[in-house]
Amino acid sequence: MTYEIEIGRAKRGRRAYSLDDVAVVPSRRTRDPLDVSVNWQIDAYQFEMPVVAAPMDSAMSPATAIAMGRLGGLGVLNLEGLWTRYEDPQAVLDEIAGLSTENFSPAATRRLQELYSAPIRAELITSRLAEIREAGVTVAGSLTPQRTQQFYKTVLAAGVDIFVIRGTTVSAEHVSKNEQPLDLKKFIYELDVPVIVGGAAGYTPALHLMRTGAAGVLVGFGGGATTTTRRALGIHSPLASAIADVAGARRDYMDESGGRYVHVIADGGMGASGDIVKAIAMGADAVMLGSALARAEEAPGKGWHWGQEAHHHELPRGDRVNIGTVGPLQEVLWGPSHHTDGSSNLIGALRRAMATTGYSDLKEFQRVEVVLSPYISTD
Repeated sequence: MTYEIEIGRAKRGRRAYSLDDVAVVPSRRTRDPLDVSVNWQIDAYQFEMPVVAAPMDSAMSPATAIAMGRLGGLGVLNLEGLWTRYEDPQAVLDEIAGLSTENFSPAATRRLQELYSAPIRAELITSRLAEIREAGVTVAGSLTPQRTQQFYKTVLAAGVDIFVIRGTTVSAEHVSKNEQPLDLKKFIYELDVPVIVGGAAGYTPALHLMRTGAAGVLVGFGGGATTTTRRALGIHSPLASAIADVAGARRDYMDESGGRYVHVIADGGMGASGDIVKAIAMGADAVMLGSALARAEEAPGKGWHWGQEAHHHELPRGDRVNIGTVGPLQEVLWGPSHHTDGSSNLIGALRRAMATTGYSDLKEFQRVEVVLSPYISTD
C-alpha cells in the first residue's frame, strides 16, 4: 500500500495531517472525570499532568518553572535565554513588552537580536538552576545542540534532574565540515541524567534519536504560534502525522531494544486544550506547551510571546506576537475556566475528553478512535 499522491509528473508526496484535520470519537463507554488519571512519569520522575513547559523566555522564568513544578508539571528553563545573560533581566523583559505593537516588526526583531547578543554566563546558569532546586521541584534546563558541548558540564554540576536538548530540528547524525558535531549517542551514554531531545518530524529521524539512549523525543517542526519557519524555509511537518509516525518508531524501537520505552512529547502548535487531547490521542505521552502557558498572568512575556528563532543573528524565523493573558497559571492549567475557547483549564478538558470517550489513563487513551474531520476547524 502506498500513501503517496502525485503532485505532478516528476514529484510524488505523502499526505500528512495536522491536529485540525483529526478528531477523537466517543466509544460505547463513558466515565466520571474524577475517575480519570492524567499522571505521567518519565524515568524516575512523576508528574500529575503530562505537561512540559517549553523553554521560552516569554513563558518560563525560574519563578514560573517553580510554579509549574508545584502545580504538577515540568518547567524547563531556557539556559541560553535572558536569565543566563543578564543578572536582572526584568528591565530587558519590560523593554521587549514595550516594543512595537505590530506582530511583524523588523525593528522589534532587530532589537531582540541586540538584546540576545549579550554573552551567556556560566555562573548564571548555576544560580538559576540552584534557585529552582531550592524550591524542591524537578529541575530541568534546555540547551540547543550548538551550545550543549560548551555548557553541559556547568548544567550537570548545577544538579539538573532532566536535561533537554532542543532545536528546530535535531538529528542523531549532524554532518559538518567546519566543526566537530555533537555525538548524541556518546554524549547521552556518558550522562547520569535522563535526556529529552528533539525536535524530530518523522519515523526515521525519531528512531535514530531513540537509539542514542534518549529518555524522550520531542516531536514537531515549524508549528508553534511564533514560528515563521514554514514561510522562511519552506519546511513544515503537520503535527498529527508527525506524532503518529514517531509513535510508530517508539513501538518498533521497543521491539528492537527488548522493551525500552522512549517517551514521545508533542512540541508546538497546541494553543488550546483540544489540541492537547488530539496530540495524546495520536500517540504522544506528554505535550510541551509554549503559547498556552505564555498566556498566564505570571508569564514573563506579559502577553507577548517569542521563541529562540525570533532572535537568530543571521536568519530569524519567528515573530514576537501578542497573545494576551487569560488568568493565573493555576487557572490556565487546572481551572476553573471562564473561557470557552480552550485557553484555560487545559487539564480539566483533557480529563473530560478521556472520560467522555471512556478511557481511564493516558496510555489507554492513546488507543482512542480518531477520524479525519470533513473541515478544518477555525474555532
